Amino acid sequence: MIEAGNENAVIVNNLERRFGKFLAVNRVSFEVRGGEIFGFVGPNGAGKSTTIRMLCGILAPTGGAGTVAGFDIRTQAEQIKAHIGYMSQRFSLYEDLTVEENIDFYSGIYRIPPEKKRQRKDWVIAMAGLGEHRHSRTATLSGGWKQRLALGCAILHEPPIIFLDEPTSGVDPISRRQFWDLIYELAGRGVTIFVTTHYMDEAEYCDRIALIYRGELIALGTPATLKTELMQEEVLEVISERPQDAMDEIISLAGVKEAALFGRGLHVVVGEPADASVADRIRAHLAARGFAVERVGKIVPSLEDVFVSLIEVHERAAAPQEAVKG
Repeated sequence: MIEAGNENAVIVNNLERRFGKFLAVNRVSFEVRGGEIFGFVGPNGAGKSTTIRMLCGILAPTGGAGTVAGFDIRTQAEQIKAHIGYMSQRFSLYEDLTVEENIDFYSGIYRIPPEKKRQRKDWVIAMAGLGEHRHSRTATLSGGWKQRLALGCAILHEPPIIFLDEPTSGVDPISRRQFWDLIYELAGRGVTIFVTTHYMDEAEYCDRIALIYRGELIALGTPATLKTELMQEEVLEVISERPQDAMDEIISLAGVKEAALFGRGLHVVVGEPADASVADRIRAHLAARGFAVERVGKIVPSLEDVFVSLIEVHERAAAPQEAVKG
């Protein structure tokens, strides 16, 4: 097994994938350390699943290079598959089989020795909390139980690297939190976790995050680094009554670049730096229109703020190039 911090479990250099004229993944480069929880974050259609399928040996790249667990993604796909666990957002379970039958099936796929099958089956059932449902048809399970069963089946063979492609899509918040507890437990044992998600709150759980947009890697770093060093604008929190109406009032003010509902208030992106006059103008403008204002002040941006800001920077940089092409 690749030990945490000893070497890179995944290395990607200028990885590219085209589907005809469509460029789904555009010269992406990054490394994932052993034992790391690495988040690959972006909106639907950004290229996350395409990238993960190339790394798992499912889809051949059309450009660039990479290794997973030391094996070449172009020439050693079968070796890669033997050293990874892969869980897609559709869970890859057989609904007509019972919990035990699904585990037995995957034990055969991974060629787990007969003397070890019982031990691994018991571990999966205990890990997934399915002791009372081991003989139940999988179709009758809740989304959270299916999710944990699918994870258990994906790691029956104890792989050193696990790829999770949108694993919490469609499950309730409590199940999502429980699933991340399992991920932490695995990472604590030195297992490398590569997880794709479009949930920004989940990205906070990762050791490092790669932000991908339209097939391009636009930022890479720890959550703290992204929020404190890569954000090119500053963010004000505005807490007032009727936040939707307040947003409509302040969006056109000088110095305000963007405003969005966030919890019970607003996050307002302003030009750099956020001097006191911007906050004062917002407060005065709302007060003059009859809004009771509780707070207007600078905050550390959320990852969602950072991602939106970076996308806008990316779009502005790409616009002149698109104009030239046109």
